[in-house]
Amino acid sequence: MSVALDLPVLVLNRHWTPVHVTSVKHAIVLACKSHASFVCPVTYTPHSIMDWIERGVLSGSRLMSARFEMESPEIIVLGDYDRVPPRGIAFNRRNLIRRDDNTCQYCGKQHAPDGMTIDHVTPLSRGGPTDWENCVLACHRCNGRKANRTPAEANMKLLKKPFKPEWSPRYAVYARINRPASWNNFIPKGMLETAGAE
Repeated sequence: MSVALDLPVLVLNRHWTPVHVTSVKHAIVLACKSHASFVCPVTYTPHSIMDWIERGVLSGSRLMSARFEMESPEIIVLGDYDRVPPRGIAFNRRNLIRRDDNTCQYCGKQHAPDGMTIDHVTPLSRGGPTDWENCVLACHRCNGRKANRTPAEANMKLLKKPFKPEWSPRYAVYARINRPASWNNFIPKGMLETAGAE
């Protein structure tokens, strides 16, 4: 059951806008405290925790305890929270791997994460900053070939211009791999395609 309690749950504010991704365990705590309602993944009807238990398991994962069983929630809606919290995306190796989809931005090949380096498009020695707009993933071979030059000087072309990604629930814990289909009606397609991280 511990694995089921760690599954991702999309959190909507009271205007039904996605604001976060949490775990099933935390979603149950919020529902028990009447801070949130479970949302049916088919009808999108909100349910209190008691209604959800009485509803039974209609689809999806099953959670069982000694006294009852219930369907694992995929979406919750908060009762009072109406803001969309600002999200800053930390610039780090893990988030850069997510943004660039673990793909060398010069040759287009995917490698194991330890086979990738962070390349400064404008080299550090020329004042290039270490930030989203100047760094890309590069395999060891391409980074060595480019060396201390710009892509133009090395006659190498970037697959795409580096950019600072926007935050989206897709990049919160668990969400990238295990995102339930029921989330698609709440997260716009463009947001799903935007790289970022919590």
